[in-house]
Formats: sequence, C-alpha cells, structure tokens
Amino acid sequence: MNPRRDARPAPGEAPLSGLEQLAQALRCLPGVGPKAAQRMALHLLQHDREGAVRLADALQHAAQTVRHCERCNTFTEDALCALCRSPKRDASLLCVVETPADLLMVEQTNAYSGLYFVLMGRLSPLDGIGPKEIRLERLIKRATDGEVKEVVLATNFTNEGEATAHTIGELLATRGLRVSRLARGVPVGGELEYVDSGTLAQALRERRTL
Repeated sequence: MNPRRDARPAPGEAPLSGLEQLAQALRCLPGVGPKAAQRMALHLLQHDREGAVRLADALQHAAQTVRHCERCNTFTEDALCALCRSPKRDASLLCVVETPADLLMVEQTNAYSGLYFVLMGRLSPLDGIGPKEIRLERLIKRATDGEVKEVVLATNFTNEGEATAHTIGELLATRGLRVSRLARGVPVGGELEYVDSGTLAQALRERRTL
C-alpha cells in the first residue's frame, strides 16, 4: 500500500487540511496520482461545490446500500440482481466473468441471453489471490445446481485470466458440465497487416468452416 493514501496524518504530524484530505482520498481511484488528485480536488472546490456534495452523497449511499447478488455475485441493492430475477434469461447458460464491468460489456453485445457469475477477480498467486478470494466454491455450487448445462468462460486473455479459465474448466468438466471459452481472433473491421502475430495465429487455430 502506498503510504499516506489513507489521508490520515502519522502520529505527531499536524492534521491535514480539508483540501489535502480530499486530494488524498481521491488517490484511492485507479490511475490517479498525487497531481491528478490535486487537480480534481481543486476543480471540485473551485468550480463545482454542488457536484462535490452530490459525489459525496452518492458515494456514501452506494457504500451503504450496494452489495453482492446472492446468486451471481455482481453488485446490486437487492438480494438478487435484475438479471438473476429475470424469467427471460436462459438458465441453462452460465457465463463466468472477472468483474461487473466485464458483465456489462458482454450484455452490450446483445449476443448472450444466459446468466452470469462474477468472480470479482482472477487467480494470481503472486498477489495472494487464490480460489477462496475469487469464490470458486460458490461458482461450483452455482454451476452444479441442476439447471446449468453449459458454462462459458469469459475471463480476460491475460496470463492470470487464462490460468483462471483453465482451473475452472478442469473443475467443472469433471462434474459433467459442458465448458466453453470465448474465441479469439481478428477484430471486426480489422485489417490483417495491423493485427499482431499472436492474435492472427490464434485466429488461424480457431478458424471455422463456412
């Protein structure tokens, strides 16, 4: 953890001013360093105090009300999220993603009508993230509830994402479930001369008959 990110002064130090506390608090956001945090804090206080109050209220409300869906583990304010409650979803399909943001991206394709399970991470032993941290036991219980027939592994194509997909695939395949993985290849509208060799090689391996 980066020292001083919790906005609290060390013992014996003078307390931080309101501006300094705000800038320090903003540094918890990904990709926000000291200078960017300071610019954000100054902007809110100089140009949009009402926005700052709305932001504070929204953060407090979200922190108090948003929780994990009991079935798919994504964020929701209810026991079950809207997708899990929907009778229009195909309960025989279960798509496994790393984050709620990944779930939203899959939904935006309008190409998938099943349900989800959100890991809230991926296996990364070097970072201390193991099966317990990504709730593999909950996933296995969810996938073997008798309704699910196919599990679609939609983890990212990073080393950690691939390792996570491989581990989950082996665990579920031994339980008689059909397990599939997102295909990789040339992006829609892409030109071959601008595609990296790894992506092109994967597209050749996963070619299909017309």
